[in-house]
Amino acid sequence: MLSRSSFTSLVVGVFAVYVAHTCWVMYGIVYTRPCPAAAADGAAGGGVWPYLARRPKLQLSVYTTTRSSIGAESNIDLVLNVEDFDIESKFERTVNVSVPKKTRNNGTLYAFVFLHHAGILPWHDGKQVHIVSPLTTYMVPKPEEINLLTGESATQQIEAEKQTNALDEPVSHWRSRLTLNVMVEDFVFDGSSLPADVHRYMKMVQLGKTVHYLPILFIDQLSNRVKDLMVINRSTTELPLTVSYDKISLGKLRFWIHMQDAVYSLQQFGFSEKDADEVKGIFVDTNLYFLALTFFVAAFHLLFDFLAFKNDISFWKKKRSMIGMSTKAVLWRCFSTVVIFLFLLDEQTSLLVLIPAGIGAVIELWKVKKALKMTIRWQGLRPKFQFGAYNDSEKKTEEYDAQAMKYLSYLLYPLCIGGAGYSLLNVKYKSWYSWLINSFVNGVYAFGFLFMLPQLFVNYKMKSVAHLPWKAFTYKAFNTFIDDIFAFIITMPTSHRLACFRDDVVFLVYLYQRWLYPVDKSRVNEYGESYEEKSKKKS
Repeated sequence: MLSRSSFTSLVVGVFAVYVAHTCWVMYGIVYTRPCPAAAADGAAGGGVWPYLARRPKLQLSVYTTTRSSIGAESNIDLVLNVEDFDIESKFERTVNVSVPKKTRNNGTLYAFVFLHHAGILPWHDGKQVHIVSPLTTYMVPKPEEINLLTGESATQQIEAEKQTNALDEPVSHWRSRLTLNVMVEDFVFDGSSLPADVHRYMKMVQLGKTVHYLPILFIDQLSNRVKDLMVINRSTTELPLTVSYDKISLGKLRFWIHMQDAVYSLQQFGFSEKDADEVKGIFVDTNLYFLALTFFVAAFHLLFDFLAFKNDISFWKKKRSMIGMSTKAVLWRCFSTVVIFLFLLDEQTSLLVLIPAGIGAVIELWKVKKALKMTIRWQGLRPKFQFGAYNDSEKKTEEYDAQAMKYLSYLLYPLCIGGAGYSLLNVKYKSWYSWLINSFVNGVYAFGFLFMLPQLFVNYKMKSVAHLPWKAFTYKAFNTFIDDIFAFIITMPTSHRLACFRDDVVFLVYLYQRWLYPVDKSRVNEYGESYEEKSKKKS
């Protein structure tokens, strides 16, 4: 059976292999091996040559239709036509698109983007390339917020059709942005080993003795963000569409294809449009170099999360005494963790934040059971709770704990009640439940650090920190500083973002106490044993 240290070493080793393998895979995506046998003058040799190297005169056309495939120019609308299209020049244009009746009734509208020779209609051009993208998506609309006392809503007029829709029923939304890219590098592919990711976007033609690939047209789906979506109503006849274009390198194109496939896979596994949007934001809203840093930060965050949970569970699993431990702090940490989880759930926060918060809440509930020495016995379907007795040393700790909470209550309760009353009068909420959860969580975020004070007070009275789970604290501290970085990358409520920095201060105070109170070998540790007792047993 593996010891704890060897198991931790195994986990760290697996983590290092995973990071190295990921770096190798990313290198294979960004770097594409050119055709070694391609001659400089364009002779044959197994290479696939770029058609853009011939500098053709091109035209960009964007059509809309309610059908997912078209064979001719019937039942389609031309919304944008760029006659003298320069692949090197970026642009952004906003056009108004007519919304058909079928689309207004929760139907789908498609955009067909053609890149073809200038002066020739797309369906008459044998060397045209095109790509299709839906301009609509289905999503549950955000619930409207109202003043719970007056019933006044943020928008005074509520459409009758919105009233008939259930809040959990998806409705059609308009994608107001269409981002286009063309791969502009004069890159010669090896015909025997074409990259599978780019191959599906390539259309090849035979010109003389050589094979050429036509311009690689790409639609950047990662730029379609939830914030740009607009609800389509039955009365809507026109909607704006912003078409933007920029050139793209081969390395970034391959990377973007893989990222889009990853987001699509997440949606297939049950991620909602909003959850996938959080992942998109990490890729779209950050610099590529910063994105690489984010990957390593996220990987280490995952490692420290696992090690912190492992050591925390190991500490509490073996703990037999509550000497030096603030029971009130354990109860408060459990309450605050559960409230934060419910708040994040109510705010429909990203699963990247929600899942670790849920795991943490379950662990805190289990720690409360251990701290209160609680046992649960079932009498049929009715549970019966039994609580263990405290010894004299534990009762002394409880006295210090109660003394600290007495002073804190004079300050904390009026602040929390006052904050809840102020938000009820001045802030709009979706429901009374939403107001209650927000009031609790605002108290947790704003004044939650005060509930760390009882443990600090107990440490001060006992002049010791030997009873604290320092291994778990260390891993959580690393994660706290990593959270400071993620607070600016992942979308989350502002109060949750500020709480990340609050935890830094709390941990620094604990570090000061660890320096202030040196180790006393005669004092019991977290397992109810002392170093001197162990030495006597051995002798």
